[in-house]
Amino acid sequence: MASSSMSSWGSGSWTAEENKAFEQALAVYDQDTPDRWYNVAKAVRGKTPEEVKRHYERLVEDVKHIESGQVPFPNYRTAGGTNEEKRMKNLRLH
Repeated sequence: MASSSMSSWGSGSWTAEENKAFEQALAVYDQDTPDRWYNVAKAVRGKTPEEVKRHYERLVEDVKHIESGQVPFPNYRTAGGTNEEKRMKNLRLH
């Protein structure tokens, strides 16, 4: 999920690697895990428990906006056809 606020989450921006570690840590440390934000921060490395908690809260807000229809769906069609049409055009059979 991409939103305009994603690049400003936490203190400074989050790299793709940090976001991936964050997502994986959330899958491991659910809401019932004691010291959840400490454990998530430890998994992300370089972020504090407060930063990962704030990152999560902003993610929840973004999801709420998407689910309520406040974020328009992107137009995935590109000039010259769909991505599927382009892949098929470039497919070579040997």
